[in-house]
Amino acid sequence: MEQFLSLYGNLSNLTWQMVVMWAIGGILIWLGIRKKMEPTLLLPMGFGAILVNLPMSGAITQTVNGLIEEGPLDVLFNAGIANELFLLLLFIGIGAMIDFTPLLANPSMMLYGAAAQFGIFFTLALATLFGFSLQDAASVGIIGAADGPTSIFVANYYHSRYLGAIIVAAYSYMALVPIIQPPVIRAITTKKERRIRMDYNPRNVSKRAKILFPIFITIIAGLIAPRSIALVGFLMFGNLIRECGVLGHLSDTAQDVMANLVTLVLGLTVASQMRAEDFLNRQTLFILVLGLAAFIFDTVGGVLFAKLMNLFTKKKINPMIGACGISAFPMSARVITQMGIKEDPSNILIMQATGVNVSGQICSVIAGGLLLSLIAR
Repeated sequence: MEQFLSLYGNLSNLTWQMVVMWAIGGILIWLGIRKKMEPTLLLPMGFGAILVNLPMSGAITQTVNGLIEEGPLDVLFNAGIANELFLLLLFIGIGAMIDFTPLLANPSMMLYGAAAQFGIFFTLALATLFGFSLQDAASVGIIGAADGPTSIFVANYYHSRYLGAIIVAAYSYMALVPIIQPPVIRAITTKKERRIRMDYNPRNVSKRAKILFPIFITIIAGLIAPRSIALVGFLMFGNLIRECGVLGHLSDTAQDVMANLVTLVLGLTVASQMRAEDFLNRQTLFILVLGLAAFIFDTVGGVLFAKLMNLFTKKKINPMIGACGISAFPMSARVITQMGIKEDPSNILIMQATGVNVSGQICSVIAGGLLLSLIAR
């Protein structure tokens, strides 16, 4: 009888909003499994969304008979995201995955990565016009970088009320790069521009340069945007592990085991911010729209900058590579390479696209740090 009453009590606490969140969680799981869109993240996020939206869920903190019972996901959130621990560990893994050789062979590619951050600041201004505080506007704008960890870092720093929506938007748009970027690029370029050939005659990059690069980037970023030093520093430390040549096993572990494990735990943990009462509202939908605008204008900024450079250079640049200045590595570089081959099967843009893409990884983190430096908490 007591079990029946307990079951009845749970069902009486079930709301239609919770059921909607189950559906959203199911969609995320479907995208991860069926479409293979960031499965290591979308799968745990989707399952976590269901987990935290069960009546009286023991996975999140609840008040029972006047006593506060801490849920494991809230404990993980406070221990791993509120203090940025998971994000910093993840950045070590990301840094260990990145090969900066294409960028070092052609440092001018960094300009396109910087130009592609335009959408962040454009959307920040747009969000403030719609009544968002500067802090929330900055948290929404950074979605445009298609950099999940940086988006979480900025939103968490400002204690944004919209953290759950920002996380879902950032990772969803990162996974949707192959769907969003091509039509945007085609809309602002001509077929002739998309067929521009780019010679690739890179300079030899020495091992010493590869080792010094993460050290110098950390110092420069620390001087320009001190708030970015945690993210940039851990990203560059991961890359230093990769390039130093004496920590091969640690580099492999950081790229594979650690990065995947942290991503799985991060996906489950951020789901604690996807509770129906906080997630299902007009502001969440508006944030998804603004995040899409930020992503599109980041792409537009990079492409238009490349077109501008073509007015002053003899060797023309295929403007599509400017779209790689977002942080979604290596997805964006892969998409642009495929677009180039579709326009001209003999035109291979992989190295140029990769150079811009890795520069975008650095520039997006620095852009996040600039926001933290310019806007008080």
